[in-house]
Formats: sequence, C-alpha cells, structure tokens
Amino acid sequence: MRIISRKALRVFWEEHPEARQALQTWYADVKHAVWKSPADIKKTYRNASLVANNRVVFNIKGNQYRLVVAVQYKFQIVFIRFVGTHREYDRVDAATV
Repeated sequence: MRIISRKALRVFWEEHPEARQALQTWYADVKHAVWKSPADIKKTYRNASLVANNRVVFNIKGNQYRLVVAVQYKFQIVFIRFVGTHREYDRVDAATV
C-alpha cells in the first residue's frame, strides 16, 4: 500500500514520543500490505474498526491512540486522515474526517 502521508505520523510522534515505535511499526506493516477489501485489513488487524466512506480506525500503542485512514483499494492507497489521543478522537467523526 502507498501511504499518504508519513509526515502526519512524524508530526504526531514528535509531540508524543511514546507513540513513535507503534506508529513506525504500523507504517512498515501497511507499506508492505496488499489490501483488496476490508476483509484483508481485518485478517491482520482484528481490532480495526471499519466505518463509512472506506475509513478504518486503528488502535495504536495498546489503544492509547487512534489512527483513522481512508483506503482506496483499487489504487492501493492509504490516506492518513487523523492521528490523535482518545480524547481528540472523541471530537471527530471518523466517517468524515
């Protein structure tokens, strides 16, 4: 998968250094993944939440953080839409962010 953009992850882990390793691991895993459908994501990330508009919510670092992405399966692209704490996540709509 092509991930757009890693910069969002880097900016977040610069503010939250404890999230760096978990986000780098997620990035490396997804970069090498081939997702053709939501079922492919669930095979690897059972706790990922599939929401409307091809959005997927990942729990990061033992569920301390949330990562919301939009997936374009046809083009093998993952767009990072949000990364934040649970409190920040509670203020966004994962389906539209």
